[in-house]
Amino acid sequence: MSMIFGVPLAVLAGQLLIGVINGAFYALLSLGLAVIFGLLKIINFAHGAMYMLGAMATVILFDTLGVNYWVALFLAPLLVGAVGVLIEYFLLRRIAGQDHIYSLLLTFGTALLIQGVLTNIYGVSGLRYSMPDLFKGGMNLGFMFLPYYRAWVIVMALVVCFGTWFMIEKTKLGAYLRAGTEDSQLMQGFGINVPLLISLTYGFGIMLAAFAGVLAAPIYSVTPVMGSHILITVFAVVVIGGMGSIGGAIITGILMGVIEGLTKTFYPPASTAVIFLVMVVVLMFRPAGLFGKEA
Repeated sequence: MSMIFGVPLAVLAGQLLIGVINGAFYALLSLGLAVIFGLLKIINFAHGAMYMLGAMATVILFDTLGVNYWVALFLAPLLVGAVGVLIEYFLLRRIAGQDHIYSLLLTFGTALLIQGVLTNIYGVSGLRYSMPDLFKGGMNLGFMFLPYYRAWVIVMALVVCFGTWFMIEKTKLGAYLRAGTEDSQLMQGFGINVPLLISLTYGFGIMLAAFAGVLAAPIYSVTPVMGSHILITVFAVVVIGGMGSIGGAIITGILMGVIEGLTKTFYPPASTAVIFLVMVVVLMFRPAGLFGKEA
């Protein structure tokens, strides 16, 4: 059996695959955070709850309405995104222009409220969502077995991440989004409905989190607390990439997943802390993050 640094190749490849999958989720979630903070300057601590809502909505839609995975893949993010628009309209708009700490506390409280309500209804034991029949099984790559669904998650995450980056950075709509949040009075003078634009931007960032939740539903146990488990890690990824950097969130998310996977292979006790160690080192030498702009 082939060995690399004393580790069997199959074991190393398997951990790298897990790292890339985790990195895909980190990239999607941190991308949503980067969109919301980069364009709206809102520190969204409800992001983990929105990820959880995406997964829960998938299970609930299937159990109550019989909605299949393919419909849920588009319907669940839209529903959760609509929840995000309501949160921005009724709550966050009331503290617009205030210090960032207010949005942090408000979204953190909102996340606890959502998590508490769903915990009372469904408990914390976890709900299961069956793997779509199309993705059952996998392919033998010779040195490892690659499940079809894991490959699908990686491909979809990359497509959505690239599409979001392209829309914000390279299209007229993205230019409107950036201009509307930087100089709202000027954009309103040109007839742009800036408040609506802000609500839709926040909702879009929430949709990215919910989309990650839909992808996660067939892999992980779906519980009301699943978002809180990943939120702090995702915030660390965003800080490493640079708060508000769209490209930085994508690249850093995937990179941190791979680093985490390699750490599990060579020194498992450090795997839960390695991302935070990287964050500390980056902040020491580049406080704005790897891809962030200096103030």
